Amino acid sequence: MSAFHGYAAIMLLAGIGIPILAALNAGLGRHVASPAAAATVLFVVAFVVALCTAILTGPDGFGKLASAPKHLFLGGVFVAFYVLSVTWIAPKIGVGTAVFFVLLGQMIAAAAIDHFGLFGAAVSPLTLMRALGIGTMALGVWIIQQA
Repeated sequence: MSAFHGYAAIMLLAGIGIPILAALNAGLGRHVASPAAAATVLFVVAFVVALCTAILTGPDGFGKLASAPKHLFLGGVFVAFYVLSVTWIAPKIGVGTAVFFVLLGQMIAAAAIDHFGLFGAAVSPLTLMRALGIGTMALGVWIIQQA
């Protein structure tokens, strides 16, 4: 298997995990009557897993954190926003609907990031086919909402 196929498989598993995460954390949020408490627990567990992974794979990166551009730390804000919002909203509109809107937002943001090479990403222009794909996804979300 090529490196690309291995990376694609890992990202497929990550994608599978998003609705599972949403359903589990929404359930925990309902159980404890606090989406914020459920999100906090998720982040504690995620922190422990990430810390163990960093220690096992070589903690050298920690020494370079102080010199990293500060805007790069905003990723934590976005992940917190995602987890808090999906934990709160998924029980109200359903995991599937919530995740479809997340996916639509991801496609739009990814297209913009790639098109303009934002945040150091490789430039990949927004072609008509990519735009049609995003539009088709938006249409799919609308169709699901009509059911």
